Amino acid sequence: MRRLLPALTSFLLLTLVLAPAALAANDGRGFYGATDDKLVTKVGFILVAFFAIFVFTMSMLQKHLDKRKEARKAAQKSRVGNAQWRGGW
Repeated sequence: MRRLLPALTSFLLLTLVLAPAALAANDGRGFYGATDDKLVTKVGFILVAFFAIFVFTMSMLQKHLDKRKEARKAAQKSRVGNAQWRGGW
């Protein structure tokens, strides 16, 4: 938490310093160049596909992590129930 504030401050300062240079480049056309309807359509389709794949991937990751959590909880419950692992005399 102590490192978050200086990192956020330096990121904000860097962004403010570099923003005028980014806005002045390429005569206002952006990094890719001139945009037309075909390009905008392709980018839109790429974004739709990206978000669908992203949601699917994150869902599969969540499912895997939930399985690990349930297995860990079952192992803990099994250890608590076993007299050998309770400890004591």
